[in-house]
Amino acid sequence: MSEPILPMPDVPSGFVASVPDTPDVSDIIDVLAAHQLAAQGSSSVDPGMVASNVAGVGSWTRRQTLVRDDNGLAIAWAVVHDRAAGRTVVEITARPGASDELAAALFAWATDEARTMMRVRGLTVTQLDSGAYAGDARQQRWLTAAGFGLARTWLEMKRPVTPGDADLPAPREGVTVRRIGLHDDGTPVAADLQAVHLVLEESFADHFNSYRESFPEFVQRLREDPGHRWNHWWLAEVESDDGLLPGGAVVGTVLPPDASGAPGSYIDYIGVHRRSRGRGVAKALLRTVIGDALATGSNRVGLEVDADSPTGADGLYTSMGWVTSYKTQSWHRDLEA
Repeated sequence: MSEPILPMPDVPSGFVASVPDTPDVSDIIDVLAAHQLAAQGSSSVDPGMVASNVAGVGSWTRRQTLVRDDNGLAIAWAVVHDRAAGRTVVEITARPGASDELAAALFAWATDEARTMMRVRGLTVTQLDSGAYAGDARQQRWLTAAGFGLARTWLEMKRPVTPGDADLPAPREGVTVRRIGLHDDGTPVAADLQAVHLVLEESFADHFNSYRESFPEFVQRLREDPGHRWNHWWLAEVESDDGLLPGGAVVGTVLPPDASGAPGSYIDYIGVHRRSRGRGVAKALLRTVIGDALATGSNRVGLEVDADSPTGADGLYTSMGWVTSYKTQSWHRDLEA
């Protein structure tokens, strides 16, 4: 079977664009690292995530292109991710020195690809979601030129795991935390997966840019992360007049080893159902993740939080030992067919 011919961006003279594959992963990692160093002064690229997005499970919901110069040096990587109905993620990453003209060509290509995804879904409008480091003036200039507007600022936070975490307080009376159930073959119990999804949907209903993500989209997207582990999903249950009810949930992943050789844990999602707020559910979930990290040899727990969270979550995290490592921004654009 012949490979499908995919549209490529109209890049400036002196550059060549192509669909990346497994042999390109190391070059893409170099591009990402160079961009991060220039934008925020440090670099932390997950090779497994890059490999998954280029040619693994993550590639199934993505269109992408890699741009090289005439000497074969990888200059830029552009990705359009069909995240969910009405939500399309656009990521344009380039080495220092990349021109505004090249960036404009890549954003134009990404817009066309997003429209194609939108039409396949039968939609007439979708939100394009892109981002930048808070101090990256170049990326912000490119986003503005492409019609995006600054929508939100996020805090990337990290907390060390120490031996003292063995003595963290237990949940309040009436609150229990457990891992989702797993069958003998390691696959998750469907009812628990659905409970996590429903709790998170309800938890974030009053948060910034909330939207309904279908259960299949939710599970598929999270499984694309090479750090995904079913045993990093937890449910908090609360006692009520109707018996035990799901009151909160965490979906976590495993972070690659840092310079010390120790892995980390990352909280992708933590949510507390509105009916359970004020009962210490969030603290119970966070302490469970910290305790699990200690037991499994992880030396840190990371997470991201809305700098303007309506629940004041950043204050809770700070009080429990998290500190901000850096800030990122969400930039949005509404795209019509």
